[in-house]
Amino acid sequence: MAKASEIKNGSIIRFNGNLIAVEEIIHRTPGNLRAFYQARMRNVKTGKLVEYRFRTDEEVEICRVETKDYQYLYEDGDFFVVMDNETFEQFNIPKFLFGNSAKFVTEGMNLIVAFESEEPITAQAPTHVELLVTYTEPAVKGDTATNVTKSATVSNGAEIKVPLFINEGDKVKIDTRNGDYVERVK
Repeated sequence: MAKASEIKNGSIIRFNGNLIAVEEIIHRTPGNLRAFYQARMRNVKTGKLVEYRFRTDEEVEICRVETKDYQYLYEDGDFFVVMDNETFEQFNIPKFLFGNSAKFVTEGMNLIVAFESEEPITAQAPTHVELLVTYTEPAVKGDTATNVTKSATVSNGAEIKVPLFINEGDKVKIDTRNGDYVERVK
């Protein structure tokens, strides 16, 4: 067990039986009152925001979290199967940990996964991926005066919105956090 004064921004602690990521912790000394630590934290599983005041001598459990790069192999139901690049050990990672970026994960891609005592707690894909446009409607000539977009299907089956000048066979860069088109890749 550690004291509240040892908590840092970005730490993962066990708080009321849940894993909580500390987003911000501030030491406060209000006038003639006792000092305390004001913490803004987020539940790792649910994403719910938690605010709490720790006494300076309050004991907390700081969790040991191991973050590594893994290579994505294939999809297995509600899980992504990934492989450790050093030991070649395989793990099943729940898809929901990736959030919206799960639909842009492709074979061979490197993913970052954080484990706390053999349990995956967070996962993230690269912020940008380059995918091939496999289907899109042809643009209507003269319809380029405004910032108009059209639907396109990329090589892994995801649907995105692209500008009118994008054609089938073009390679596009996509932001995996929100699924937005970034640019055409040459």
